[in-house]
Amino acid sequence: MDFLQDANQLIKRFEDTIAHPAPVKKDTKLYTGVDLGTAYIVLAVVDDKGQPITGAMRYAEVVKDGLVVDFVGASRIVKELKAGIEEKLGVELEAAAAAYPPGTVGGDQKAIKYVAEGAGFNVDALVDEPTAANQVLGIQNGAVVDIGGGTTGVAVLKDGEVIYVADEPTGGTHFSLVVAGAYGISFGEAEKLKTTPERQKELFPVLKPVMEKVATIIGRHIQKFHVDNVYLAGGTSCFPGIETIVEQEIGVPTWKPDNPFLVTPMGIALSAHMKREG
Repeated sequence: MDFLQDANQLIKRFEDTIAHPAPVKKDTKLYTGVDLGTAYIVLAVVDDKGQPITGAMRYAEVVKDGLVVDFVGASRIVKELKAGIEEKLGVELEAAAAAYPPGTVGGDQKAIKYVAEGAGFNVDALVDEPTAANQVLGIQNGAVVDIGGGTTGVAVLKDGEVIYVADEPTGGTHFSLVVAGAYGISFGEAEKLKTTPERQKELFPVLKPVMEKVATIIGRHIQKFHVDNVYLAGGTSCFPGIETIVEQEIGVPTWKPDNPFLVTPMGIALSAHMKREG
């Protein structure tokens, strides 16, 4: 759809700056999004105009179903990624935002914030993941669904305002478990296999039941609202054809940007920017 063009362009710029950081003037304020995923920790950095500057990521198993299970390991990785970016840019990163799956409450939300603070960030904003994703997508009406490694988060928007959020523990981890079982391979091998482009067509029928389960979750959470369109984000949404399965199952037009994986990290960074700059 045409309105996703702006989101696609923003994410493409972010993608490009990961390898080739944008130049930063000496006194430019920078804002970092800290995305603690089940499979990856991603940092995204924007400037005071909300434009991508750079980012970094690392595979990690420190979060399970949206909950931090290795606080020390998570904080260490975020600190190392932060230091690497600071070395590339020649500036210190301070202001940040972090995000949590919608079903995360109380102390579990604070744990995510404490990880970022333990790495040296000043955390100004803590937002739910699908709401953060919508900072990039810019949806006024519909449902934004963040399908991550451990959870599927749903946010319903009306006139640009989030009126409902929820999540359930189904995501990319479950895809990998199904692949591991079907092929008799380890979980790690399954993780690699499911993201190998030339094997994804072969894997599609194997993973279709899990995609249908994700669709059922989405359908259950949006059924009491008048939702005309569903928009996917999150790394698991990268799997080719998942939007087709979701649309077939729930009967609602379903869309995704070119690179759903980077939508939420960028949205978290923009949330930090919005908190400070307004």
